[in-house]
Amino acid sequence: MNDHAGPKPVLIVLHQESSSPGRVGQVLRARGFPLDIRKPPLGDPLPETLAEHSGAVVFGGPMSANDDAEYVRRETDWLAVPLKEGKPLLGICLGAQMLVNHLGGKVCGHPEGLVEIGWYPLEATEEGRRLLPWPRMIYQFHREGFSLPRGAVHLARSAEYENQAFRYGDNAWAVQFHAELTQVMMQRWVVRGAHRFSLPGAQEGLRHLDGRYLYDRPVFEWLNSFIDLVFPSDGQMRSRS
Repeated sequence: MNDHAGPKPVLIVLHQESSSPGRVGQVLRARGFPLDIRKPPLGDPLPETLAEHSGAVVFGGPMSANDDAEYVRRETDWLAVPLKEGKPLLGICLGAQMLVNHLGGKVCGHPEGLVEIGWYPLEATEEGRRLLPWPRMIYQFHREGFSLPRGAVHLARSAEYENQAFRYGDNAWAVQFHAELTQVMMQRWVVRGAHRFSLPGAQEGLRHLDGRYLYDRPVFEWLNSFIDLVFPSDGQMRSRS
């Protein structure tokens, strides 16, 4: 329940015991949103309604949206709740891919086996540029991409993965990349994910860390503006036309 004045909490869906909402959580808290953190792989339930929430953010994880695990199927089906209720929804990486599967799209690897693990150029579409300025480089950590669901508005692309961001309806958003990482989170990912740096297209760990100093400021500025689009202040929906 939300008995105090101010925004209702944002539901935060994470997928590992050590996972954090990172800068997304920081930006939401700075705007007055409490966080309700749930971790379905650890047995946490998801609410039957978001009536007591301002919206939801579904984060990434090392698993695939195509996995047959019970919690993956449950989360994917659960996305009907924010979509039906018109609540703000943001899917990041795995969360974006779950949304694609829920909407009838396809999640799969690159036809040539290429991954995006490190910093890569990002190009906004015309629709994306109408919304806000996008960073030139973005941090990625994924082995699969997704098709654009029917009815979705394409917002950004990269050279190897055409679909990097989209909006569905007025309230649902999805991004393949990671703007949420703090420096501590990135250092942890570089250590724990080092075994993936030999995959085709992946960058060595030093380039991950150097890239943060070179490219991160525009990413942080983008994230602040993007969160304001997804979770408008005072319950006011901005024009998305």
